[in-house]
Amino acid sequence: MKTELIMLLTGIGAVGLLVIITTIKRLLYICQPNEVLILSGVSRNIEVGGRPKKIGYRIVKGGRALRKPLFERIDRMDLTNMIIDLRITDAYSKGGIPLTVSGVANIKVPGEEPLINNTIERFLGFDRGQIMKIAKDTLEGNLRGVLATLTPEQVNEDKISFAKSLLDEAEQDLGRLGLVLDSLRIQNVSDEAGYLNSLGRKQSAEVQKNSVIAEASAQADAAERAATNEMETALVRIQNDIAITKAENERRIAAALSQRAALVAEEQSRVVTLIAKANAEVGVQGARQEQVRRQLEADVVLPAKARQAAEEAAAKAGASTIIENGIATARALSSVATAWAKAGPNAKEIFLMQKLDVLLRSVVSTVQAVQVNKLTMLPAGSVDAAGELPTKVMAAAEQLKATLGIDIAEVLRGRGTLPSAAAAPTAAPPAK
Repeated sequence: MKTELIMLLTGIGAVGLLVIITTIKRLLYICQPNEVLILSGVSRNIEVGGRPKKIGYRIVKGGRALRKPLFERIDRMDLTNMIIDLRITDAYSKGGIPLTVSGVANIKVPGEEPLINNTIERFLGFDRGQIMKIAKDTLEGNLRGVLATLTPEQVNEDKISFAKSLLDEAEQDLGRLGLVLDSLRIQNVSDEAGYLNSLGRKQSAEVQKNSVIAEASAQADAAERAATNEMETALVRIQNDIAITKAENERRIAAALSQRAALVAEEQSRVVTLIAKANAEVGVQGARQEQVRRQLEADVVLPAKARQAAEEAAAKAGASTIIENGIATARALSSVATAWAKAGPNAKEIFLMQKLDVLLRSVVSTVQAVQVNKLTMLPAGSVDAAGELPTKVMAAAEQLKATLGIDIAEVLRGRGTLPSAAAAPTAAPPAK
């Protein structure tokens, strides 16, 4: 029993769900992007020109809408463009010239409020053909009205201004109908009377005249431009030649400068080399000079100094010997003078004779062939015991005569004089 009840309830539920789905499907409407849905039957308030207005429908554009059953009816309105071909004949322009004008216009139903409200009020339930016929009649009426204000020349020459004037006038009328004029193009303007052709021939002649003038002017301009271009080309060529010559001169100057710099650098290098060589040679010569100096000092100066020292020592020794001999001689002479005084007048002869024998023996013993030029005889008693006093006296006398120029014998005889200190000859300086 329970199972049958459950199955019954399930069936009832399925049937109810199916009914609900079917009902929703029948009441739910999908709005395409190129259309609007008008749900009529329920009033609502809107503002038009700042004033509230009550309408009995609602609009859905795009998306979906759920119709209230029993209270609302739904209609669709297409928003796609409607292309209308326009052609009017015997439309009189300003001046009474009949014209034939053809063109094309694009109109559509507006998709926004409040313009669509006019469309719904005027065209709800109309098909597209009816709407296009009404729009075409309206545009042709506007076209005739605009043509009446323009001359054939204005219509033919400035189609853009003509279409703009037509568009401005048609937008107001179409807007009141609830339509939007997207575009309007005038394709052709003609007349059966041939006015535009005549006008065209006149314009053609004018254009041809202007063309000839323009061609002549263009040829003159071209000739002038060619001459100018040729002159500019010649100037550019001359400037290029000048620039090339200048660059060549600069290159030559740079080459000469670089060559001069190279020669200067080479000469400076050679001079530096010579200076370095000379400095090195100066050093070598200085070393050589020092070597020669030391060699000379070793070979000449030091031996000369040694000889000088030796000669000075020898001279000092000789001087000492001479001094001693002089002292001894002076003593001997003093003794001789004393003995001489004692001997009396014959002292000289006695002195000489005492030393003659010893002197002759000494001379004969050293020299083989002796020639005696002078012989002095000494008196007896003038020779000492040793027999050497007369010899020493004679030797001393001869030395005094040879060195000092004093002749003792003459002095003793009283015929000679002793030289004064000022007149005495100076001894020669010792050899260095």
